[in-house]
Order: sequence, then C-alpha cells, then structure tokens
Amino acid sequence: HNSLFFINTLDVNNTNNMSYDRAITVFSPDGHLFQVEYAMEAVRRGSTAIGIRAKDCVVLAVERRALAKLQDPRTIRKIVPIDSNTTLAFSGLTADARVLIHKARLEAQSYRLTCEDAPSIEYLARFIARTQQKYTQRGGVRPFGIASLIAGFDLDHKGSGEMKPVLYQTDPAGTHSRWKAQVIGGRNAKSLREFLEKNYQEDMEEKVAVKLGVQALLEVVDSGAKKYGNLCREARWKSYHGRKQGR
Repeated sequence: HNSLFFINTLDVNNTNNMSYDRAITVFSPDGHLFQVEYAMEAVRRGSTAIGIRAKDCVVLAVERRALAKLQDPRTIRKIVPIDSNTTLAFSGLTADARVLIHKARLEAQSYRLTCEDAPSIEYLARFIARTQQKYTQRGGVRPFGIASLIAGFDLDHKGSGEMKPVLYQTDPAGTHSRWKAQVIGGRNAKSLREFLEKNYQEDMEEKVAVKLGVQALLEVVDSGAKKYGNLCREARWKSYHGRKQGR
C-alpha cells in the first residue's frame, strides 16, 4: 500500500507540473515560467554567435553548421541587417528570428518616417526586447525561441559625442543589456564567455578583434566536424558636423 501511494503521489506531481508547463502566463510555485525556459533551451541548442566590440568596429562571428550538398548556402544567414547602421546576429529558431527581424525592420522604417533620423542601437534593442517580453505574458502565443546580438554605432553622449561602436544582447525573456563581448547559443557558451573574459582587451584594433572571434569559434568547432565560422565586420563610421559618413 505504501508503494502504491508513492506512485500515485508522483502521478499527481507530474500532472501539476504539466499544468504549469502548458500555461505560459502561470508561474509555477517555485517562480518559474517553463515555456520561457524552454525557449532559452532552444537558444542553447542553436548555433553559437559571438559579438566583440573593438575600438572602431563591432565583430559578429557565427557558427555555420554543415549544409546538405544540394542546399544553397546563401539562404541560411545568421547575420542580417536591420537598418543602415544596425546589424543583428541570432541563435535559436530561424523561423522565429525571421518574424522578429521583420518587426524590427518595420519599426526602424517607422522611426525614420516619424523622426527623420536613424534609430539608435539602444532604441532597436529595447524594441526587440519589448516585443519578446510581450510574448511571455499573453495567452495564445509562445515566446520567441531566439537570442540576439545587436551591433552598430551610437552617439557617445557621455564622452566626446562621436559615433562609438556598441553591442547589445536580448533573450527570450525580453531582457536587453549592453556588452563589450558576449556569446549566445551553443552548449559551450559559458566556457566561451570565460575565454573572452580572459582575452578581451579595451580598445582593440579591428584585426585583433577578428582574430579573437575566430579563436573563440575554433573553441566550438570540432576538428572533425564540417563547420566553419562566418564573420561579419560592421562598417566603421565617423561623424562630420553631425552627419554620419561610412568608409
């Protein structure tokens, strides 16, 4: 009888867990939103993306996994432009990323029409994070299964007032934060973050930052695996009398 009671108790606990598991708007007794945690697990199962802020650029490096022989590699992109001054790298579900990227591009165009100026990187990072957060507290939807690194150039309001490279991160919970270097996606994100902490230097030159990004990707890629890194260097910008000029 004791063993039978123990089994029944497990069944009740499993039933309760499943109810919290299925309801995105309901917290579990220990304060978890399971669907958000599952979305973060989708990010961990995705490809690794690395962002490194240097002196005059931002380096984005992503892991590109093996493709089918007949597949066009140009259709699989993990680094995409959002605006003329903003680039995004993501890890997680590509279909979810496509929807979120479309929303961010529309917001950037709307901002330009309304304010007659380009949106700042912080503005777009906040918009993407706000959109992701909305999908964690409404019924009938699910969280976006992606994390993103948003890179570009913003005005340095606290310093010289010139355009400075910046790097932001967003996650499925809807938080956003600014980083000097960050890793998202993949099972080795923690160890890669420690690698960047040991090797990152303030005001790195572009070549040094690119080399660090490649070295970090090589920590992920097994020698026998058919993987390679795809690097994208953000264009450098200067400010001339309030006008931005790329080179």
